[in-house]
This record gives sequence, C-alpha cells and structure tokens, in this order.
Amino acid sequence: MFRKKKCNYCTFVSMKYPFSYIVKLQFLGFRFFGWQKQTNAKTLHDMVDKTLSFVFEDVNYKTIGVGRTDAKVSANTYYVQMFTDKLVDEVSFIDSLNSNFSPDFRALSIQSVDRGFNIINSPKIKEYHYYFSFGDKNHPFAAPFIINIDEDIDIDTMMKGAKLFAGEHYFHKYCTKPSENTIFKRVIASCEIVENDILTANFFPKKSYIFKVRGKGFLRYQIRLMMATLFELGKGNLDLQFIEASLKEDNDRKYMRNNAPSSGLQLYDIELEL
Repeated sequence: MFRKKKCNYCTFVSMKYPFSYIVKLQFLGFRFFGWQKQTNAKTLHDMVDKTLSFVFEDVNYKTIGVGRTDAKVSANTYYVQMFTDKLVDEVSFIDSLNSNFSPDFRALSIQSVDRGFNIINSPKIKEYHYYFSFGDKNHPFAAPFIINIDEDIDIDTMMKGAKLFAGEHYFHKYCTKPSENTIFKRVIASCEIVENDILTANFFPKKSYIFKVRGKGFLRYQIRLMMATLFELGKGNLDLQFIEASLKEDNDRKYMRNNAPSSGLQLYDIELEL
C-alpha cells in the first residue's frame, strides 16, 4: 500500500527482453515477509523467481509485481509482469508453474501483453478485505486468515464508522513514514463492514466479518490503521466524531499508533487495465 511511482526499471527491462506476459497468482502470505525481496528474509518475490528457475531451463527472465504487500498479508488476486528473452508456451506454462510452486501459491492464468506495458503505472482498482471476529478465541488453525478481538465490540457502530472513510478525504493520520512527496488526499471508492460469507472453513468461528475497502491507491499501512481505528471505535475508546475529524484537511496529522495485525489482511481483487 504505497504511493504510485514512475517505474523506469520496467522500461529498462522491456528493452532487454522482447517478450512480456502478465501472470495471475494467488498466495497465502502467512509464512512470508511480504512481496519485496529482502536480505535474510523469505519473501514472496523470492519464491516466485526461484520457482521460475525450475520451470525455465533455457529462458532468461525478469519479474515485477503489481505492488508490495506487508509481511503475512495474503492475496486472492495478484499480478506479476514477466519479461522473457524467448516465447513462452502459455498452455503448458501454468501447469508447470503450479507443479513446482509450494502449496502457498497457485498460478491462475498467463496473458501476453505489449512489451511497453508497465504493471506499476497501469491504472488499477484494488479491493482489500480484512477478516476479523470477536468474542470467544478462535481455533488456532484460523490464525493465518482471521484476527480475533477477545472481547465484545459494538459491530453496528463499527459498520457506521467504516462508511465514513468512503469518498475523498485527507489520510495523514492513516499513514506511517511518509515522504515529503506523499499525497495524502485520496479517494476511497467504497468502504464497509459486512458479515463474512466469502472465506469459510469448519474451524472458523460461527460468525466473522469483513472490512472491505476499494480504491486506486493506498498509503503505507493505511488499511490496517483504519481497521485498528475501527476496533477502538467498537471498544468504545473512540467515537464517530473522532473519525470524521481525523479525515479533514485540518487534522493534527499525527498518525494513528495502533496498527491492526497483518495476517487478517487480504488483497482480494485487482481490476487491471490491460
């Protein structure tokens, strides 16, 4: 969840590799330290590239993800732009990739795109889901998917609070470590809390909820900070007027200190303009 930047690297890579593809993936991020490659840390990008090294015997390639994810964050939809120096057999590629992937990953499709296509700067709408429950402690098997608040919270007030984030607002308080060029005025296309009927399992709590957020771009930790604020609202530590004031241009610009755990967050969908 970062500000969009011009990707000169994409342009450089496309000049070196004549073929370009978009690969659609799903992954469970609970065991990983996010998408971006890091020294001495297991990351999603590392795993994708290592798997491709088994798939391709004599093909040189480079990959670029559609965006970063935080540690333990999962994705129901994620796109990787893959540049290669040879044509790829699209029919056999997905089967081969899935055969070599760890169980944390699944490849869904591959599509050839123009070499000048830039996945970082391409217009897109992202939809994030944050899964949570409250009350009785969850089964341990639910830990990678759903965050539990071990007390009663006012879910009706939280639902009202979630809707306040929709529209054009100033999100200074919902961002950490911004740069001097960070744009805080953002538009959230939709924002709501609903009962969870998407992610289910026999070890999930009887009732759980989804914080759904859609928009073109998000700041660092923005959705998790919004979720943490709604948790405080549900506990009675904040009120609706606080959220309304926090989104105005004249807010105190001190970011919220509480950050919701990352494992409840899922990049659910991306509308990519190809």
